[in-house]
Amino acid sequence: MAVSILSNEVSDLCLGKPALSSLSASATVGDALSALKRSGDFFLSVWSCDHLQHCNSPISIQVDLEECKCVGKVCLVDVICFLSVEENLKNPGKALQEPVSVLLNSKVPGLVRHLEPHASLLEAVDVILGGALNLVIPLRNPFTRKKLVYKSAANSTLHNNREYCWLAQEDIIRYLLNSIGLFSPTPNHTVESLGLIDSESFFTVHYDDPASSALPLISQSLIKQTSVAILDTDGKLIGEISPFTLNFCDETVAAAIATLSAGELMAYIDCRDPPEDLLRLVKERLEERNLGPALDLIEEESGISSLSSYSSSSDEEFGMERSGGVSGNSAGVRGTAQTVVCYPWSSLVAVMIQALSHRVSCTWVIEEDGTLLGVVTFTGMIKVLRERLKSMA
Repeated sequence: MAVSILSNEVSDLCLGKPALSSLSASATVGDALSALKRSGDFFLSVWSCDHLQHCNSPISIQVDLEECKCVGKVCLVDVICFLSVEENLKNPGKALQEPVSVLLNSKVPGLVRHLEPHASLLEAVDVILGGALNLVIPLRNPFTRKKLVYKSAANSTLHNNREYCWLAQEDIIRYLLNSIGLFSPTPNHTVESLGLIDSESFFTVHYDDPASSALPLISQSLIKQTSVAILDTDGKLIGEISPFTLNFCDETVAAAIATLSAGELMAYIDCRDPPEDLLRLVKERLEERNLGPALDLIEEESGISSLSSYSSSSDEEFGMERSGGVSGNSAGVRGTAQTVVCYPWSSLVAVMIQALSHRVSCTWVIEEDGTLLGVVTFTGMIKVLRERLKSMA
């Protein structure tokens, strides 16, 4: 029965999925920032073809799949990390004019992979275990030629006369959880007994460390679908800096990352509006380091208004706030009581439910006294369930 589930087509997981919002590889970082704010999407797919140039032309339907492929994805965290580099803080306007490819170059190749809708779920699982974070799947209801010709360039979701959607690790876990009883008894085993606790390759910084020291870790945690743990001097978990959380912030956080400590950054992004004392502290430290141009990033009236002239997008597009919000345990950088944690004796199924309910891709594993032991990830869960299938075959 479990084997038959994995023979289902990936199109089964695409039902109700929205079409991907797209960005051309020829776009700039400023274009990406504007598009993220305008659409309210957390991620934008980046395509090798220039849909802004061709999507209003009938010629676009002749574009070959090899000429038009999704080559990656970008999010606000990518932009924040890019702007947080001191060189870019000295001239944020120039940084926003850089090609969007600079946000992709630091990432591992193969994070985004194409699959046809008739591919099996087993194929999707194996591709994800091979290193892919997102699968790009064509939706089964392509637009007609007439609709393609009149589709707005700014809002085009069409490539190769088709629309596509994402499939992520969370989608796989959620789908498998619906039939978790078929994998029995594995789901009832502890995460420790299943070897699910990664105690070596997770990221940590101490409360008093410069937030800038966490910058490369934030970028890596985005790729690894984890977070950066904040520890006290005794190695106990205080909170975390999560890429998911940062995606709800705006580009002004770049200045805070460059000037605050990890603990101060937690306070800065824990509230929707940063505390006035921390805002003043950021401005003072920017001036001390001769990073005056970066003050534009933290203007109180509009975080992006002063930079809008550096992008080809309109002031109106830059001024729009991202839609969506956070609530409950998914909100902000959490304190110890709110951070999503489990224990070595927690069962696999309990941790799966916990992660999905809080919309996080990893769960910290701690001792009873709060000492951090490691992390359990979606990738590890998928691997264990895949191994269970092999034993059942």
